[in-house]
Amino acid sequence: MEETKEADVSSSRMIPNSTKEGNIKLAEETKGYSNVSPKIIKVDDPEGLQELHSSSQDKQNAIVAAFLHAWKGYKSYAWGHDHLKPITKTFQNWFGLGLTIVDSLDTMYIMGLREEFSEAKEWVKEKLNFNVNKDVNFFETTIRVLGGLLSAFHLSKDSIFLEKAIDLANRLMPGFRSSSGMPYSDVNLQTGHAHPPTWGQDSTVSEISTVQLEFRDVSRLTSDPKYENAAFKVSQHLHQLPKKDGLVPMFINAESGQFRSTSTITVGARADSYYEYLLKQWIQTGRTIDWLKEDYMEAVDGISKHLVKQSFPSKFTFVGELLSGRSYSPKMDHLVCYLPGTLALGFHYGMPSSHLRLAFELMDTCYNMYAQTATRLSPEIAYFNLQPHGASDIIIKSNDAHNLLRPETVESLWYLYHLTHNETYRDMGWQIFQAFEKYTKVQDGGYTSIGDVRNPLITKPRDLMESFFLAETLKYLFLLFSDNQEIYSLDKYIFNSEAHLLPILNS
Repeated sequence: MEETKEADVSSSRMIPNSTKEGNIKLAEETKGYSNVSPKIIKVDDPEGLQELHSSSQDKQNAIVAAFLHAWKGYKSYAWGHDHLKPITKTFQNWFGLGLTIVDSLDTMYIMGLREEFSEAKEWVKEKLNFNVNKDVNFFETTIRVLGGLLSAFHLSKDSIFLEKAIDLANRLMPGFRSSSGMPYSDVNLQTGHAHPPTWGQDSTVSEISTVQLEFRDVSRLTSDPKYENAAFKVSQHLHQLPKKDGLVPMFINAESGQFRSTSTITVGARADSYYEYLLKQWIQTGRTIDWLKEDYMEAVDGISKHLVKQSFPSKFTFVGELLSGRSYSPKMDHLVCYLPGTLALGFHYGMPSSHLRLAFELMDTCYNMYAQTATRLSPEIAYFNLQPHGASDIIIKSNDAHNLLRPETVESLWYLYHLTHNETYRDMGWQIFQAFEKYTKVQDGGYTSIGDVRNPLITKPRDLMESFFLAETLKYLFLLFSDNQEIYSLDKYIFNSEAHLLPILNS
């Protein structure tokens, strides 16, 4: 493998003070990158789907049509429930909070679907009730429901969304009542009883470290610091804990506040958004908290040093894991594909150009996780070949071959297109969208996750459309093909881990 260059972590690096200065910096440091063609495997356009070179407006229209098709299925068979089961034409309830409605509010607003948005708003006003004697996942409820309500408020200025957000935030606050202040994984919205997960005593690091954007926003809107203080105490505590060159184990005990030292170090499931929220908190707070930036930069260095390798024979750059914090595994979750976008966002705000180079390389790999399967859809998990004489770079195990309609790759495509205007990233996104259309669309409404991306004839539909398909996947695809990239500018909004927009504090 080629040696990964260490990032420039100089604290004196200039941060652009204006969009114009940032554009000049981008042009200088990425000179030549906008014309680089990544390792694209040519994908023939599936029969009956739109041509690759149709206009961006036509593609946006097709994505809106996909949203409306998904919404039609949800309205017909799952209205008011959390998720649609499109094949059996019924629903799945996880928390009983109408997740798909709340999670989709800002997507509808951004797409200009005012009738659907108004209908969803009426449901929120009349039916969304948090006084339910039911345990919910603290993290998922924060990013999907609290984040969705806050974003809907910021975009529409309708006070009903803020009222509901404050009510929910108050009901989530007992989650922070552990001995250490680290949030428990579950909280009862009616009783306030909070506890660890049923399967163990530890919380996952990604879950406790991925609520700060949302609780800080509630504090700003209410002028009450208690929400931000409780959430930011978690970040401050994590900042003080020992790490492996900025990298964290995936589990932490909420009572002791200590990492489970023998747990896996990964940038994928159970740790991924810890790194994302280091950067995004720094941006959200007007780039005023230096240690957030420093922890993020140290972590990127640690990722490059310990986790990044290249596969054979094509030399795809990928991010593996350290099992028990020590043994290297060439396993990469699809969830890791958020990282190219985060690295690109960091570069936009003054991080070293080495971060952007890594973003380009990982984006290429994430696209090929789609392009090298028979369905052109990515598996949930891929393993990468490290043997020089291996026949294939990407290895998909049967238990990992499913696709859940996840957003991370198209999310990163949007960030990279937003920064470079390289049409290659739009082409990649369009081919991924067409694969969703061909292999996951259900005739009577909705889209389904599938069990096997390796076999286009037997995809093993799993009969579930999670809310993030509408909240994130289709939103990022829509934004990717927007001809006005400044409406939801990276200088105005930060996107939370569920693609909900929160404003950036300028000072």
